[in-house]
Amino acid sequence: MRRPGLARGALLLLCAYCLFIGFVALAAPRTFYDDFPFLAHWVDKLPPYNGHLITDVGGLYIGFAVVIGLAAWRLERNLVIAACAGFLTVSVPHLLYHATHLAGFGEVDGIVEMAALTSLLVPPIVALWASRAAA
Repeated sequence: MRRPGLARGALLLLCAYCLFIGFVALAAPRTFYDDFPFLAHWVDKLPPYNGHLITDVGGLYIGFAVVIGLAAWRLERNLVIAACAGFLTVSVPHLLYHATHLAGFGEVDGIVEMAALTSLLVPPIVALWASRAAA
């Protein structure tokens, strides 16, 4: 493995993000809808509220946290690839959806939301690169 510490760090960062999003969405779906990201209120700009959908999203993120956490613990290349590929498979369409649904967002909120969602692609890409075999 090229850089195991970097791979593990990127995976743990992604795992922590997934746990945070997942637990908030599961434990307080209405708060997640009304207030996320707790400073800018982005989710409620895409109505209507659907508690079932938000708790499902929470469960999805907790599921990702489990797989990503296991990949960080074991650092087996195939597991890292599977965890990162799964996360990217969800995150890229999520980013594209939001990039095409910015009505109701102010200019600054739109830019910050796009930057935040794009930044979520960095940890899995770093983990994939860092978990490659040493050259």
